[in-house]
Amino acid sequence: MSEMITADLVDLDLSAETKEAAARALAERMAALGRVTDLAGFLADVATREAQMPTGLDGGIGIPHCRSAHVSEPTLAFGRSAAGIDFGAADGPADLVFLIAAPAGADDAHLTILSALARQLMNAEFTAALRSAADTATAAALIRGDVTPQQAAAAQTEAAPPSGEAASGSAQTSPADDAAPAEAGAPVEAPVPSEAPAPKDTTGPVTAGPTPEHPFRVVAVTSCPTGIAHTYMAAESLENAGREAGVELVVETQGSAGFTRLDPALIAAADGVILAHDVPVRDKDRFAGKPTVDVGVKAGINRPGELIAEVRQKAARGETTAPAAAGTPVERTGEPGEGYGTKLRKWLMSGVSYMVPFVAAGGLLIAIGFALGGYKVNKAPSVMDHFVWTQTDSWAALMFQIGGVAFAFLVPVLAGYIAYGIADRPGLVPGFVGGSIALTINAGFLGGLAAGLISGAVVTAIQRVRIPRALRGIMPVVVIPLISSAVVGFLMFVVIGKPIATAQKGMTDWLSGLSGANAVLLGALLGLMMCFDLGGPVNKVAYTFATAGIAVSDPSDSAMKIMAAVMAAGMVPPLAMALATTVRGRLFTETERENGKAAWVLGASFISEGAIPFAAADPLRVIPSAMAGGALTGALSMAFGATLRAPHGGVFVVPLIGNPFLYLIAVAAGVCASTGLVVALKTLRGSAPGAPGGEREKGEHGQSARAGSADREQPVAA
Repeated sequence: MSEMITADLVDLDLSAETKEAAARALAERMAALGRVTDLAGFLADVATREAQMPTGLDGGIGIPHCRSAHVSEPTLAFGRSAAGIDFGAADGPADLVFLIAAPAGADDAHLTILSALARQLMNAEFTAALRSAADTATAAALIRGDVTPQQAAAAQTEAAPPSGEAASGSAQTSPADDAAPAEAGAPVEAPVPSEAPAPKDTTGPVTAGPTPEHPFRVVAVTSCPTGIAHTYMAAESLENAGREAGVELVVETQGSAGFTRLDPALIAAADGVILAHDVPVRDKDRFAGKPTVDVGVKAGINRPGELIAEVRQKAARGETTAPAAAGTPVERTGEPGEGYGTKLRKWLMSGVSYMVPFVAAGGLLIAIGFALGGYKVNKAPSVMDHFVWTQTDSWAALMFQIGGVAFAFLVPVLAGYIAYGIADRPGLVPGFVGGSIALTINAGFLGGLAAGLISGAVVTAIQRVRIPRALRGIMPVVVIPLISSAVVGFLMFVVIGKPIATAQKGMTDWLSGLSGANAVLLGALLGLMMCFDLGGPVNKVAYTFATAGIAVSDPSDSAMKIMAAVMAAGMVPPLAMALATTVRGRLFTETERENGKAAWVLGASFISEGAIPFAAADPLRVIPSAMAGGALTGALSMAFGATLRAPHGGVFVVPLIGNPFLYLIAVAAGVCASTGLVVALKTLRGSAPGAPGGEREKGEHGQSARAGSADREQPVAA
């Protein structure tokens, strides 16, 4: 690990109290050496990685890390904290903090070295030596692999003053204290040297020695979002546990430096499979039909022995995964035993999730066009024929026309990705064709839904037909797209297209005719749906219903009222939770109060998911309160006649809203109603655990800290 870490990158008296402060302190050392070019940008990348998954590990270790364009060369900084810093580990704060910085285009050699460090952290001797290191040079040499823990301990013993005075550095140790870690860790292997090619660990099994019969065989895969630290730490932990359990265990590390696939013969001979990952396992079908334990990567680090025992138990019971089949992306991510109702919901959500970015981009561009050029901008000539750089009207027309092109993709994308969810990539062509036909015949979103489902079903039926081996190569490229597109086109043009178009027109006419009490009731219903599952399927149905109405060049006034009501109601839950944590903080845990600060921004931006942490911790109080406020806001928005042309944006598109003052009053009324309800319901329960004045703070500090940690790890409804 030469040049990656020097004594200047080591802080043996890290005084930071939070993980953000710790990352900044270590990053400043990197920046001082010119290895980080933009401190703020690098820290933002570290925070983004930390938000994906906490980087604290059992045993007092924190490993914040990221790949960043603001890193000039792979660098490692180390800090040792006397008080400990919370990095989200289940067993408490970390006293050893490693900040790993890899360039966005780091080469395999450097990533191999970083992975070697990750493996060393699983060595008890290595971490004990770092805790007792008396000076920064020794700590850096240990991490680089220039000295072994035993050599470092011996050097410190020789250098220790005979009078027993404190040695130089931040740690005060004696010869006996220095020797203890080595004695206690005698059976543990020496740390992996920096030259060891960590990713190349799939060349042979890890064995515990000969046995009368062949030992239990396990193949494993580890992976994490960045593929630098957790991936290799989990691999090392599993290999060590395999040795102790007398199990042949081979690990495939799917890291940033790429990966070497396990030998198919090893997989075929394996008695069980362990998948420890936080990103999708590549080529997962290789392990189909085997007893499998599928967990997060941290489980591979913290409880490898349990995972090995669990896979052995599954093998003994004959519990295996389904054999490899032509599963679709949605089916592969589903749970065993799911019914067609659940799968149908996932197929539809697959289409909606791919459609939403087109809705947001196209809708906002169209709204900007109207804001700049007025409501006659839709009559402007094509910017290909007339565009003046200095005229606002020309820019308005450009924004409007780009947004219109983006909107034209909505129905085809919806249909295409519904078909993709059912039949994988072969479903894309007929899905897009069917969606485009739905637009051509004015069947709208209903036609897109039907086209997507039909396309997926047709492709699935074709795939089940037995064909000669010689023709299989051209099936996905020629045969399936040709036949499926022809069948879907025939059905959409000749059979079901006209009835669906009639139904779409009827729904549009009904919406256009809504007024008075009917409109208010619809607003309340949409508000309830938006706040029921906070970004889930019911929320998405209401949102899709609203965006379908404005996804035309000239939406009706009723459609824009519905869009306004939906966005207003969706802003209520996070804003209400933010307000509640502000006015009655003692009713919420420390973590919830921190989430409340972020909820202000999320709610103002129309991101309903900002209330999910509160709903997960206390669903019986939060969800009904949010629904009541959302229903009130939706009803008031419709009653006030507020309109909205943009499908997203929150308060940032208020200038584009019709009757903006009354619209904001509707939002405020719902927020106050939800806040009042949730405060009242939580007051009946009393102060939250860990909140100021709460019962748990009356006890010892240690007990309170453990309770707070448990709350962070696993929110439970009170």
